[in-house]
Amino acid sequence: MSPRKPLLLPIVITLLFAGVCARLGLWQLGRLAERQEWNSHLEQRLQAAPVPVASLPADSALGHYRRIVAQGVYEFAGEVALAGRSSQGSPGVHLLTPLRLTDGSLVLINRGWVYAPDAMTVDGARWRERVGDTVTVAGYAETWSGRETTPPPAPQRAVRALDSTAVARLVGAPIRPYYLVQTSDSAPSAVRPVRLGEPVLADGSHRSYAIQWFTFAIIAVVGGALLVREELVRRRATA
Repeated sequence: MSPRKPLLLPIVITLLFAGVCARLGLWQLGRLAERQEWNSHLEQRLQAAPVPVASLPADSALGHYRRIVAQGVYEFAGEVALAGRSSQGSPGVHLLTPLRLTDGSLVLINRGWVYAPDAMTVDGARWRERVGDTVTVAGYAETWSGRETTPPPAPQRAVRALDSTAVARLVGAPIRPYYLVQTSDSAPSAVRPVRLGEPVLADGSHRSYAIQWFTFAIIAVVGGALLVREELVRRRATA
C-alpha cells in the first residue's frame, strides 16, 4: 500500500480547518470595515450643527447620534430612574426627566448619573435644575434600545432597561421615539447630575478576533506540515 495514502486524510482535514479559520478571519476584517464605516458616519453626525429635536426623522436609524437641542420646561413629577448604572465603581442611576416642548410633546432628557446606594432609589428633588423655568438643552439623540423584562417593585419610579413603553407608562404620557443625552450645563455643578459626555465609537473586538483566527490557521498549517514531515522521515528511516 502506498505510504502517501494514509497521510492524505490528515492533510485534507488540516487544510480544511486552516481554510475555515482564514475565512472567519476575513469575515471579522469585513465586520471591522463595516463598523469603521458606520462609526465614521456617526462621527459626521456628531460634528454637524445641532437641529431641533422635533425635526428628527421618524426612522430612528437616521437620527441616531444627531446633535439636537430642545427647549421646554422640565416636568420633574414624571422623572424616571434608569437603575443599575455605575460610575467609577460607584452604584447609581441615570435620571430620565420629561421636558415639555413648546408644541406640547414630551421628550425624555437623560440628565446624567447620580449616586444611589442600591443603584435604584434616589431623591430626585435634590437634583432638580431650573425648576419652572424654560430651558434649552443640548446633546445628542439616542434610541430606545432595551426591553423591560423584570420591572422594579411598583413603588419605584425606575426601569432596568431603556424600554420606551415602560418609561412612558411611568411618565403617564406618550414620549418621543428619541431621548436626548444632555451634554450642556444648565445649573451649577453642585446641584446637577454628572453628564454622560460624548458617545464612544469603538471598533469593537473584530480586529483581535481576526488575528486569533489567522493565528489558528497558521498554527494548523505549520503544525500539520511538521507532523507530515516527521512521518515521512520516519518512514524513510524504516524503509
